[in-house]
Amino acid sequence: MNGIIGKKIGMTSIFDAQGRHVACTVIEAGPCVVTQVKTDETDGYNALQVGYGDAKVKNTSKALQGHYDKAKTGPKKKTVEFREFDIVEKAIGDIIKVDEVFNEGDLVSAVGTSKGKGFQGVVKRHGFRGVNDATHGQHNRQRAPGSIGAASYPARVFKGMRMAGRTGGKRIKVQNLRVLKVFPEKNLILVKGAVPGHKGSYVIIEK
Repeated sequence: MNGIIGKKIGMTSIFDAQGRHVACTVIEAGPCVVTQVKTDETDGYNALQVGYGDAKVKNTSKALQGHYDKAKTGPKKKTVEFREFDIVEKAIGDIIKVDEVFNEGDLVSAVGTSKGKGFQGVVKRHGFRGVNDATHGQHNRQRAPGSIGAASYPARVFKGMRMAGRTGGKRIKVQNLRVLKVFPEKNLILVKGAVPGHKGSYVIIEK
C-alpha cells in the first residue's frame, strides 16, 4: 500500500472540468524520508518506514537519534510504516515526494485524528432529536436522552448504549477521496471533501 505523511493546511474550493464548484482539503504531503526498509528476510514482511516533519534533537531519545542517523537524517515528528510499498525503488535515506505516489484522479484514503469536542450530550454526539412536540406536558425534553434500559430484567445497561460522553479525538479513516490537484513544486495535494483533524494536524494519505 503506497502512501505519504502530510499536514492538513485547511480547506478551499475549486471548479472542476465540468464547471462544478467542489470543496476540497489542502494537504502538505511530504517530502518524506525513508527511515527503514523492512523485508521478508529480516522482518518477515515487506514495508517502508517513512518520517515527516523535523523534531528537536533534545526531545528525541538516544535510541531514536541513532535510528535516524542510519538514514542520514534528523529526528522526525511523525513516523509511519507502509506495507507492500515499492521496495525495489526506494532505499533507506531516499526522499519520497507527492508526485511519485499520487496522480490527479486517484482514489485515496485519509487517516487522521478527529477534532476533540469534550463532553457532549446525545444530540451533538449521536444526533438524537429529542421530543419533537414541546406541548402536552413536555418540559425541557428537547435534548434529553430518554429511557436507557428496561425494568428489573435485565437490570443493567447494555454495553455500547448511546449516551453522553467524550466526543471526537479519535483515529478516523475516510475512504475513496479523489485527488483533484497535485502541486509537486509546493508539495501540496488537493483532495475532494473533508479530511479528519484540525488545521496543522498530521494526516496519512494512502492509495
